[in-house]
Amino acid sequence: MPKITYRAHDGAEFQVDTDLGVTVMEGAVRNSVPGIDGDCGGACACATCHVYVDEPWLSRLEPQSDMERSMLEFAENVHPNSRLGCQIKMRADLDGLVVSMPESQH
Repeated sequence: MPKITYRAHDGAEFQVDTDLGVTVMEGAVRNSVPGIDGDCGGACACATCHVYVDEPWLSRLEPQSDMERSMLEFAENVHPNSRLGCQIKMRADLDGLVVSMPESQH
């Protein structure tokens, strides 16, 4: 069961065990992690699951789709390591993934 660590802007950390195939957004919503809302339910139609992926994990992720890039244009404080949590599906090799939430999502 892969583990995800979510870091809030204030430094609080939330560790969540997820099933394979669950998205970073779903893991947060199912476990009441503050700062990730997932308003669109994972349809890549909002940016309320915007996260910053810790650098060591970026190369392990699937590349961003055109749709994800478009949605990130509407997010605040986008950085090179910005991703939408609804677009990151957990796999065994992502066990230990660390993501942080932007200050605007608190």
